[in-house]
Amino acid sequence: MSFSDYRTALVTGASAGMGAALVERFCKEGLTVHAIARRQDRLEELAARTGCIPHALDMTDIDSLTRLLRGLEIDVLVNNAGAGRAGSIPSASAEDIDALVDLNVRSVLHTVRTVLPGMMERDRGHIINISSIAGHYNFAGNTIYHATKAAIHMLSRQLRVDVLGKRIRVTEICPGRTETEIFDRNHGVTKDEAREKFYEGYEVPSASHIADIAAFAINLPSYVNIGLIEVTPTFQVPGGLTTLKSKTQ
Repeated sequence: MSFSDYRTALVTGASAGMGAALVERFCKEGLTVHAIARRQDRLEELAARTGCIPHALDMTDIDSLTRLLRGLEIDVLVNNAGAGRAGSIPSASAEDIDALVDLNVRSVLHTVRTVLPGMMERDRGHIINISSIAGHYNFAGNTIYHATKAAIHMLSRQLRVDVLGKRIRVTEICPGRTETEIFDRNHGVTKDEAREKFYEGYEVPSASHIADIAAFAINLPSYVNIGLIEVTPTFQVPGGLTTLKSKTQ
């Protein structure tokens, strides 16, 4: 299958970053794109620029989300909406845990649950889950985020089992450091501070690179499924090993 085999797409977390880049790319490919995000002003600007159909909605409002999705016929679904909180489990609040699980996992499960049956009935569809290297590798901090993205990794693999025998593909795109708004929105720093700390002096992928990769996976023949793509800066290595000496010695 390719873009010519599909008519519609749904992108969550569409108001900025990877989501906005995906909406823009899909619109250029001729799809009717439904864009979901909370920030209505950003969505309206995106719609004016791309021609997408905006839906200002909190993804954690499952009742409203389900009502919207039941009225749509979606060929390409991109689960992109997500959030992060810095810190380990001992320093996490109950609200930190609930907020990330609700957005990063619960809303994704409900979105797939609602959209997938139509894809299966039509024998046509592509689900793209945006996860993170944090779901595959352990490194300091962001423990809750790691756990939620690991859930998306396993969901992506399990969905391949659920749709076996149907012309439905499932792709997990797993970015490392990518230039988006995630650090200034979720790590308690300003946009300028985030740029100085995480991007200045680094060569990192942009949101448009992620959109290009998604388009590559979609444009392959229907009998080719790209299951997992890791995308990192050339100068970034995920994982690592830390060993400490015992304090009793």
